[in-house]
Amino acid sequence: MKIQAYQGKYNVSGDRIRQLRTQKRMSQEQLAAKLQLAGVDTSQKTISRVEMGARVVPDYELAYYARVLDTTVLWLLGLETDDSSVS
Repeated sequence: MKIQAYQGKYNVSGDRIRQLRTQKRMSQEQLAAKLQLAGVDTSQKTISRVEMGARVVPDYELAYYARVLDTTVLWLLGLETDDSSVS
């Protein structure tokens, strides 16, 4: 099965992941380390590819991103516009 890009990207959450990461003054390396501690095998390069939209984000990983960044999966997917969880 070939995965199709949507508007030139392979995920819709990368921009919001980058937005939260930078608001929290966290580097890509720091985010990767937090995800690794939470149980996701990832790296700085993977975070970069996610943020650029060059990598698919599996649903199970999206839940970890939401937990580590203290937001909801729905917000990361752009289905919630309320940014009250964004600090």
